[in-house]
Amino acid sequence: MKSAASKPGLSRLAFRPLTPSRWPDLEALFGERGACGGCWCMWWRLERARFNRQRGPGNKRALKRIVKNGPPPGLLAYAGGRPVGWCALGPRASYSALERARTLKPVDEKPVWSVVCFFVARGFRGRELSVKLLKAAAAYARRRGARILEGYPVDPRSGRWADPFVYTGTVSVFRRAGFREVARRSATRPILRRSL
Repeated sequence: MKSAASKPGLSRLAFRPLTPSRWPDLEALFGERGACGGCWCMWWRLERARFNRQRGPGNKRALKRIVKNGPPPGLLAYAGGRPVGWCALGPRASYSALERARTLKPVDEKPVWSVVCFFVARGFRGRELSVKLLKAAAAYARRRGARILEGYPVDPRSGRWADPFVYTGTVSVFRRAGFREVARRSATRPILRRSL
């Protein structure tokens, strides 16, 4: 049996910021459903009522505007030229929903960048792609001037969770990418950081 790292595709990974020219690649990766139920990676950027009102096409247009106006809102992972993964990241202030989440309020006054979402193509799940995306995100954030990268993964204490419920990543993925826990205000949702 081949190891996850030796399966076709993972040996030739590339990570690129989502720029307007790469928008069709994100569309191909997310598909008609916009990754998960019409989210289009807007969950952390909008008030709930607005998110629900524009679910699907409205969220897609909103993300496309963000991509067009820059800076890039995340990284795409490519395997052999094909888009196979996504990681949303940027300055914490980019994600207004974080400010409204009591369990995810700021740990301190230090400026941080946040990783808020992952999406991995079906055939590439369970193969350490999220860890690789996180490491690429750390390198990208460092090049953009960030000194701390923060994430809000789930800690699935009661066994495996369905993929749609771990879109923020899991604690084990973050730990394998060099993050450490800095706060826990909820049993299943800690805050992890990596110094850059």
